[in-house]
Amino acid sequence: MAHGQILVVDDDEEARTAVVEALEHAQFLVRTATNGRDALEALRTGPRPNLILLDLHMPVMDGWEFARRASADPAVAEIPICMLSGVERSAGIPPQVVAVLRKPLDLSRLLSIVYQYC
Repeated sequence: MAHGQILVVDDDEEARTAVVEALEHAQFLVRTATNGRDALEALRTGPRPNLILLDLHMPVMDGWEFARRASADPAVAEIPICMLSGVERSAGIPPQVVAVLRKPLDLSRLLSIVYQYC
């Protein structure tokens, strides 16, 4: 039985695969997107996730733009987001962001956040 559903948004295939494998091993349902535009489409067409794991630096639409657009859409504005980044930034974080994790990720900390919101 799955614990909840996660949308992983990251253009780095290796990082995305590692996160997906860890989450699936922990019995979560996982969908993926490689940029913010694809993530918005996934939210419009698929089931609503319990949590979004969002990389910040991606082509097409980065994590900041995705979060801005998601917060303006009542259908998805309440979905919590955990931002994943190689750089630390605290200014301008959207209200739906519940955590910011630095890359490379500490999988035990990531799982702790995921369990909290799923």
